[in-house]
Amino acid sequence: MAAIQKYLVRLTATVAIAVLFAAGAAVLLAQNEPTGAEQVREITMTAKKYEFSPREIRVHPGETIRLVITALDRKHGFKLEAFGIERELPKGEAVTIEFKADQAGAFPFKCSKFCGFGHGKMKGELIVE
Repeated sequence: MAAIQKYLVRLTATVAIAVLFAAGAAVLLAQNEPTGAEQVREITMTAKKYEFSPREIRVHPGETIRLVITALDRKHGFKLEAFGIERELPKGEAVTIEFKADQAGAFPFKCSKFCGFGHGKMKGELIVE
């Protein structure tokens, strides 16, 4: 009978340790999940003959923004000077640009590669409000 009691004590201790380990792991995993402020907001855009779509982007201060821009007709560029961003947009290739909207205001963006006579009109605005 003493052998059975020792076995039950060991089994109970082993189960208790396993439960504590699982609970600790769950707490650690929950701490590593992104909070609302750490999540990335993805915005899909296109660039084509003299226009970006969408032309206006509205975001909240502190958001991490991921722009996925595809040039549909030819090579274009994307320049958002206030955030130090300038990227080439090869035709037909999705280009990902990620940044934190860490300043409030209205910030212009434009095509930074000459794309024809209407190139100067190829503009948009990022509004951080």
